[in-house]
Amino acid sequence: MEETISLQELMNVLKKRLVMILAIAIVAITIAGVVSYLFLTPVYQSSTQILVNQGKVEQQTFNSQDIQTDLQLINTYNVIIKSPAILSIVIEKLDMDMTPSQLTGQISVDSAQNSQVINISVTDTEPYRAVDIANTTGEVFQEEIQKLMKVDNVNILSPAELAENPVPVKPNPELNMAIGAVIGLMIGVGIAFLLEYLDTTIKNEQDIEELLELPILGLVSPITEKEMPNSVSRQRKKKR
Repeated sequence: MEETISLQELMNVLKKRLVMILAIAIVAITIAGVVSYLFLTPVYQSSTQILVNQGKVEQQTFNSQDIQTDLQLINTYNVIIKSPAILSIVIEKLDMDMTPSQLTGQISVDSAQNSQVINISVTDTEPYRAVDIANTTGEVFQEEIQKLMKVDNVNILSPAELAENPVPVKPNPELNMAIGAVIGLMIGVGIAFLLEYLDTTIKNEQDIEELLELPILGLVSPITEKEMPNSVSRQRKKKR
């Protein structure tokens, strides 16, 4: 006989183990909060935007082919910005004790679709250093791209600025605690159903019916001493 579990039975299991489920969720939230606030190092982000064209020309207007060529070169510029040719100069100017490959991990370069604007984002554990790296990278690229690709029309649209009260981009304690709550609830519910599955004790007539696979014909209710016949009650008292 196949066993089926109704929604009511599921809810009864959750109600029965509700305290345990909530306790596990609270522990998970606490662990996530402690790790986020005390053990994870805050990381700050700063960005600068630069505009790159092919070069200065005499004519006032540009045709669609010129613009398309500029857009195709954007991917090349993105690679150049993160190359040792640029980053080694940035490291030297800022007197940083790291290699270009290490600095590459802190820099991300992207551009909007069909746009000649390049966005340079830098992450660092110190907000002022993230600003310095972003601005210096843009300045070095502006200088070196003239030698590398004969491009002399690079403009910095918006330099990185240090905010009065910098906010780290990670970790996000609130998000981590929310994730901890969800994971804690999932673990708690899983443990609740596991304990219920492993609990083989017989608690009621339904358990007996499922175990024997036979219908229940009747129940014997407990009888108190007041309901017993006088003779039986007296015999019990004598035995005591």
